[in-house]
Amino acid sequence: MPVPYYQGVAYSSVLMQTYDVIIIGAGHNGLTCAGYLLKEGYNVLLLEKRSIPGGAATTEESMPEDAPGFHFNLCAIDHEFIHLGPVVEELELTKYGLEYLFCDPVTFCPHPDGSYFFAHRSVEKTCQEIARFSPRDAKKYGEYMAYWQKVIQAITPIFNAPPKSVIDILGNYGLNNIQELLSLVGGVDKALDLIRTMLSSPKDSLGEWFDSEFVKAPLARLASELGSSPSDKTLAIGAMMMGLRHDPGMARPRGGTGALTQALVNLVNDKGGTILCDQRVEQILIGNNGRAEGVRVAGDQEYRATRGVISNIDAQRLFLQMVDPADSAAYAKGLRERLERRIANNNDSIVKIDCALSEAPRFVHHDHRDEYMTGSVLIADSVRQVEIAHALPEIGEIPLDDPSLYVVVPTMMDPSMAPPGCHTLWIEFYAPYQIHGAEGTGKFGTGWTEELKNQVADRVIDKLSEYAPNVKDAVIARQVESPADLSDRLGVYKGNFYHIDMTLDQMVFFRPLPEIANYQTPIEGLYLTGAGTHPGGSISGLPGRNCARVFINAQKPMTQNIKEAGSWLKSQFKAVTNLAR
Repeated sequence: MPVPYYQGVAYSSVLMQTYDVIIIGAGHNGLTCAGYLLKEGYNVLLLEKRSIPGGAATTEESMPEDAPGFHFNLCAIDHEFIHLGPVVEELELTKYGLEYLFCDPVTFCPHPDGSYFFAHRSVEKTCQEIARFSPRDAKKYGEYMAYWQKVIQAITPIFNAPPKSVIDILGNYGLNNIQELLSLVGGVDKALDLIRTMLSSPKDSLGEWFDSEFVKAPLARLASELGSSPSDKTLAIGAMMMGLRHDPGMARPRGGTGALTQALVNLVNDKGGTILCDQRVEQILIGNNGRAEGVRVAGDQEYRATRGVISNIDAQRLFLQMVDPADSAAYAKGLRERLERRIANNNDSIVKIDCALSEAPRFVHHDHRDEYMTGSVLIADSVRQVEIAHALPEIGEIPLDDPSLYVVVPTMMDPSMAPPGCHTLWIEFYAPYQIHGAEGTGKFGTGWTEELKNQVADRVIDKLSEYAPNVKDAVIARQVESPADLSDRLGVYKGNFYHIDMTLDQMVFFRPLPEIANYQTPIEGLYLTGAGTHPGGSISGLPGRNCARVFINAQKPMTQNIKEAGSWLKSQFKAVTNLAR
């Protein structure tokens, strides 16, 4: 019989078989959702397929034999979006052991000609660094960041509310948000120009602002972190990724990303919730009344839910693999086919490389400073290189001729993650999930084999060594995961750790589809959360928080919701009246 997970240790207990709420997947959004529900008094069970909770938000000693004492962030590493919402404060996660270390500097990108982009948390200091190579672009960078900070302030209230809840969204707008919004859309021409910007691509936007490739390339690389090419016309919002590093800032939990998970686990345990690991959910149990009543896991164990089931996995896997086709046809007509054919997953995934190092990389061709590695290091030689890094995976090819990389040395800021004097190296390299021409071979028929992924890793390390020549000799041990490996470990669809693409056509009330964008599904009592729901992937906890709000409101009588909405409208009217006076 499975036992609850508690601070990394299993302990025996008499299990309840019936709970108020069952959450499928103990990733950080599932844990966040559970935290809010537990605070409201609901009895919550989380079921996790792996032996530890956390999903993509874990830190593990993944090479204990070859590299004992080295702890690696096995997926997520840099946290920006969580600081746009109130999750840490509302759930009191610092009380449960969470401590964030803010990066400063935040980004280093060496260029082949000896120039480099070096960004501090301060925009002013970043402009001073840029001015060493281009005074004109230094001035434009300050203006560019001021513009995107206004955009961030204007749209943050939308992140912190269910996408179809107008009252919740409006309720999040404070005076500062309203001022920034008005400054962006003040007048018809400004409003139209904002729309034009949002419909353009990061590549076009950067070309409009900057001359220098050493500035444009790293900004394009960060924009493409949302999972598509810089030329994609539906990815303009990616331009804000650098802005977030300035304000609210980019941070990492002390002890690694898994420390966020541990704080959430501590909260769940403290509030009386239950986390069961090694529990792969195979079927949603739906009653004759069309309501989700529980789940069945591998081994035929069943768990019942009196209030509802919340899925922290993506809608595609939920409805295509866990909901009986007959139930879909009866209670969610047409949704199965819509999810199978309408959701875009562009084949763009990553090869993830973790290395244990005897010493930190040294960027000897660029006036090496250890502080280069406080934040993230980008190998982005040109916008074209970044474009190819995404375009080739989309057609099933591996962009190995001139790799573009995202590199982090977490131990520069948090030495507790490795033995004294040693370091960990985190590398992300874009690659296709399905390799063209290799269908039916390799892991899951994707074409990825042990030999191939290690050949790719060799080439990636060679590329990094062009900038930091000591890296190859410093490697004590390494672990390489192909897109197929990541899909297997994380339980994601086609290697996409965002669940589905983060393009404009699949964001806000389009995520994952308009009819299920508000965390509810046509099957009564079955809810969605996680990266595949609004506001999307990354470490934020906001899908979990927003889903919990929708779930809690759904449990209330309609009259109570109407009364609360009326009270809110009266308070807003009073505030506007007082402002007018």
